Amino acid sequence: MKIGLKWIVSFAVISMVAIGGLFWSPVTDLPDSGEFLSEDKIVGADVAWILAAAGLVLLMTPGLSFFYGGMVGKKNVISTMLQSFIALGVISILWVVVGFSLSFGDSIGFEMNGEHYGLIGNPLSYPFFNHVGVLPHKAMASTIPFILFALFQMKFAVITPALITGSFAERVRFISYLLFMVLFSIFIYTPLCHMVWHPDGLLNKYFGVKDFAGGTVVHMSAGFAALAGAMVVGNRKNPHHEPSNIPFVLLGTGMLWFGWFGFNAGSALGANATAATAFGTTTIASASAMMTWILFDRINGRSVSALGACIGAVVGLVAITPGCGFVSVPESLFIGFISAIVSNLMMNWKKLKKIDDTLDVFACHGVGGIMGMILTAIFAHGENASLLHGGIEVFAHHMMALVLVSVFAFFGSLILYRLTNRMITLRVSEESENMGLDMSQHEESLKW
Repeated sequence: MKIGLKWIVSFAVISMVAIGGLFWSPVTDLPDSGEFLSEDKIVGADVAWILAAAGLVLLMTPGLSFFYGGMVGKKNVISTMLQSFIALGVISILWVVVGFSLSFGDSIGFEMNGEHYGLIGNPLSYPFFNHVGVLPHKAMASTIPFILFALFQMKFAVITPALITGSFAERVRFISYLLFMVLFSIFIYTPLCHMVWHPDGLLNKYFGVKDFAGGTVVHMSAGFAALAGAMVVGNRKNPHHEPSNIPFVLLGTGMLWFGWFGFNAGSALGANATAATAFGTTTIASASAMMTWILFDRINGRSVSALGACIGAVVGLVAITPGCGFVSVPESLFIGFISAIVSNLMMNWKKLKKIDDTLDVFACHGVGGIMGMILTAIFAHGENASLLHGGIEVFAHHMMALVLVSVFAFFGSLILYRLTNRMITLRVSEESENMGLDMSQHEESLKW
């Protein structure tokens, strides 16, 4: 087999990163910086819960592998599953080297009216997890070790590019996807993460965006990147296929739902009342969306299907994510209900179907994230916290931020796809597509 230059370069990069780790200063905590609290401020219960939550969020990525893998045709199951699973390797390394710094490092941005607003983190703040130690960070995680906060956030960074893969499944070269994944994480994910979740981030500090667990940072960014990807890569030669394994989809949905408790309730960053609320709203919104989806399908003349139930459940999980710690359980019933209807309508909209988003990532994650952001701005509890609680300005700021995030994620991803394509062709050959990516990209096949 001929080994292309791109593979040699890739191996050289991982070699330099791994060897470079040996020469990096093992300094962990910044002495006398004023950013960190003493070790006696650590709360054991919070540490135990966030350790468990981080593990739950990690489980979501292999869960997504099964969810997506069961939906595609038999010739593309392994390749589709690997596109999700490989993010555990690529993004974890990227996060340690520079991703965490870009997301949560010292703000680089601009001054306005005497206030500083951050657009992205300083890459030299925490490279190779330098200064990421066991002391709690005063502003970002005051009861758990800073390294635990960094590792918890890493799992969010891992699953985000994996979500995108469903849009261009069955037709993208693996090496091209690896390059795009890195570019997306650096230039789309980390700025959004910093602007929404860093104390000095623009969308947080100026716009007051409420995104408890990633509706904007994770799902909207992935959804719009998926839409852009489907448009750039183009339609499949044979867009009609039967899902290869519905039990895989059911298994993946169960793993995602289970892991989502870590995703949402873990974002409280402590074993507290907010975590309990997020746990409740998460499961009820998903249950509501699942039932709404299958019943809405039936009254529109479609069959009640296991696939529909799974998609509905995931849409509910997506939609409740930004508001799970801000709304009540009864409100989560409505959020799951209305989001399922809107996503279902978008999935079956004829104009959107002309774009070959293989697994309807935009209709589920993009639209679900948009609905979650809007509904959070309507229902979030607290004085002047949302439209229903006197926060007209908060609602207006959320709508402005929604437009800004949508434009940034879509057009930014569009540029990155085109850049990737110029460096390494994105799409497989027609012969490889007909053969299936399992064999043409990985020389592996299913035996059932």
